[in-house]
Amino acid sequence: MPELPEVETVRRGLNKLVRGQKITALRINYTRMIKSDLTELKTYLINQTIHEVNRRGKYLLFELGEQTLVSHLRMEGKWLSYPSNDVPDNKHFHGFFDLSNGQTLVYQDVRKFGTLELVKTSELSDFFNRKKIGPEPIEADFDLKRFKHQLSGSQKKIKPYLLDQSLVAGLGNIYVDEVLWLAKIHPSEIARHLSPQKVAELRRAVIHILAEGVKYGGSTIRSYKNALGLDGTMQDHLQVYGKTGQPCARCGRAIEKFKLAGRGTHFCPKCQKLKKV
Repeated sequence: MPELPEVETVRRGLNKLVRGQKITALRINYTRMIKSDLTELKTYLINQTIHEVNRRGKYLLFELGEQTLVSHLRMEGKWLSYPSNDVPDNKHFHGFFDLSNGQTLVYQDVRKFGTLELVKTSELSDFFNRKKIGPEPIEADFDLKRFKHQLSGSQKKIKPYLLDQSLVAGLGNIYVDEVLWLAKIHPSEIARHLSPQKVAELRRAVIHILAEGVKYGGSTIRSYKNALGLDGTMQDHLQVYGKTGQPCARCGRAIEKFKLAGRGTHFCPKCQKLKKV
């Protein structure tokens, strides 16, 4: 699943392709990906201008004025652009948005898990509150006091807790492993067992790792490409994810992998010791 750095990179690419363009025609081949009223969505989108593509967590926000088209890529979703008279046939192309510049914005999704939803712009905050999406992983938004309070009362293991998006938005399996390695925290550590100092280190690690991911255009592991068809390079800078059996860059101990909450989890058994209580 694309994580925040991948989605942010797609957002930046999309703005270069579609910002300021009017939607002149629309075709949806797989209607189950639409999570709002299909007729209303089709009626509203025609002749609307895409003023900006923004992002909240792992969601892309096509700002259209009174309404916003919210896109979640899930596992394999991609946005692609082609000349309108030269869109290739592909059974995985499910949405076609003809634009005023003669291009067609195409939504591709091999697994069909992605979603599109029309939301009133004035109700976006409520929309994300209902989904329990936490703050953005930036200094101004990710409050340390609130983070400490949330962790201090939780019996959850820290990796699954970080993955559920309620603590902070945008983390997925790859970047959680990287964050916990940087903060020297075992993925199975119970949240409330983390000291105030460790919580502060964890917050800094979240902000740093996701910023690095954005800087390098995301991680190309499997099928990810950005909206301009380019690979990211963050995979060249990962320290633990996919490094099973390789020496830890910090201490030299072999990186290990195990299953935690159904997710493959990478860690250094020396640097990330599980606290004994």
